Amino acid sequence: MATVELRFSAQPEHVRTARLVAAAVARRAGVDEAVLDEVRLAVGEACSRAVNLHRTYGLTAPVRVVLNEEEKVFSIEVGDGVPAPGTAAAAEDVPVSRGSVPAGDLYEADSGDGEDEMGLAVISGLVDDVEVTSDDHGGVIRMSWPTASAVALP
Repeated sequence: MATVELRFSAQPEHVRTARLVAAAVARRAGVDEAVLDEVRLAVGEACSRAVNLHRTYGLTAPVRVVLNEEEKVFSIEVGDGVPAPGTAAAAEDVPVSRGSVPAGDLYEADSGDGEDEMGLAVISGLVDDVEVTSDDHGGVIRMSWPTASAVALP
């Protein structure tokens, strides 16, 4: 049972690195080769979403990616630093590089093109087991895939 954690500054060029690392760790964990493209695409969408949130609102915290290899499942969590509305952290201002923005506004702001919702729709289309949550510490997209050890042999 291994865990790999990546933290990177919210720069679009780092998304590719996260995709490559996720695919390599998924392969080592025993995720079926036919599913690796889905892993790469889903991680790319989740990381791009987090990068966009951080860049749009000037958040300085890094994007966090945790890859967990367990006995029968491989999971990836992509976390952003935007607290959920209605939480204690959302009641305070989120520190940003140029001033501050009330955290509740981060979730209520609309990019105008539905890019955030489209990214989540793509992820849910690629991953059977996906969960999106948010709390005081930010949002997390958790995705998981079965490994070869989860597949019953005849």
